[in-house]
Amino acid sequence: MAKGILGRKVGMTQIYTESGNVIPVTVVQAGPCHVLQVRTLERDGYEAIQLGYGDKPRRLAIRSERGHVAPLSSKRSKRLAAAGGEPSAKAGCEPKRFVRELRGSIEGAEVGQEIGVGVLAEAVSVDVIATSRGRGYAGVMKRHNFAGQRATHGVKKVHRHSGGTGCSAYPSRTFKGLKMSGQYGNAQVTIRNLKVVNVDEENGVILVNGAVPGPNGGYVIVRETNMVR
Repeated sequence: MAKGILGRKVGMTQIYTESGNVIPVTVVQAGPCHVLQVRTLERDGYEAIQLGYGDKPRRLAIRSERGHVAPLSSKRSKRLAAAGGEPSAKAGCEPKRFVRELRGSIEGAEVGQEIGVGVLAEAVSVDVIATSRGRGYAGVMKRHNFAGQRATHGVKKVHRHSGGTGCSAYPSRTFKGLKMSGQYGNAQVTIRNLKVVNVDEENGVILVNGAVPGPNGGYVIVRETNMVR
C-alpha cells in the first residue's frame, strides 16, 4: 500500500542527539486517517487510495460530504438497487475536513481501514506537501528578491520598482513568465527528501528534520519519498 498520511503542522522545535548536537525539527500531528476510496486500474485507470483526516460535524457537512462516507437514501440509490446494481463501498465514518489521494500500490488497502502514523515507522525520508503561507499582492523586491533601483543619479520615487519590462519595436510585447509583482504565496509547495527524526505512534506525531510549508495548524500530506539522499 502507498505509504503516506495526512495531518496538521504543529510547529517547530529542536531536539538534542546523544552526542549533544541540536536538530531543528517540525512537529506534524499525523492521522489517524480513514481510507474513503480505493482507485483501481480497471475502473479508474490508475491506482491510488483516498484518505480523509479530521472529523467534520455532520451539521456542518453538506449532503455530498455525508454521502461520500456513509450510504444515504436517494432516488439514484433506489434506481440502482432496483436495477440490481451494487452500491459502492462506504467507509462508515464521520465526514472529513481534509481529503486527498495518494497514488501508488493499493495492495492491502480496504475502504474503511484506519491508518495511523505507524505506516511511516520504517521510512527514512519523506516528502511533505502543503499550502504555503499567503502574503497577498507583493512587489518584485519581496516576491523575487530584486535589488531595486539605485537611490541616486536621477532615480526618483521608483526605488522599489522592477525597471523596464518591455521590448523594442520587435517583438513589441512583454514575454510570458517575466518576474513581476503579483500574488505571493498561497500555493502548493512540496519539500522533498526530509529526514524522519522520530515517529511517535502512541501520540500520533512525526518529527521531520527541517522546515515545512504553511502556517501552524495547516494541513499537510506526508508521504515516503522516492529520492535517495
